[in-house]
Amino acid sequence: HVQLVESGGGSVQAGGSARLTCVFSGNTYSAKCMGWFRQVPGKEREGVAAIYPGGGTTHYRAFARGRFTISKDNAKDTLYLEMRSLKPEDSGVYFCAAGWGHCDLQADFRAWGQGTQVTVSS
Repeated sequence: HVQLVESGGGSVQAGGSARLTCVFSGNTYSAKCMGWFRQVPGKEREGVAAIYPGGGTTHYRAFARGRFTISKDNAKDTLYLEMRSLKPEDSGVYFCAAGWGHCDLQADFRAWGQGTQVTVSS
């Protein structure tokens, strides 16, 4: 059984920064990919960034590249998403996920956290 718990969401002014944290437990040692996704009302969930736990290779959506940084602390079983230069359109519920198979934003993500809300005000 895999559990992922996100935290760190909240309200931030446009141009500001935020760091999301995802603590995971259970059978994630075999996961080949860890990722962050987001969803806004009325839209489909979209990938933000992914990281290969074994080597640190990362993948970003275009809107995240250069502003967001995904990282993982294997010793703490924790995944992070550092976000800067936030825009109102970055608002949404952010989810972390664990995947198997290959590692990119189209990986087989089967374990999900409950999400944390990020609201960016102008």
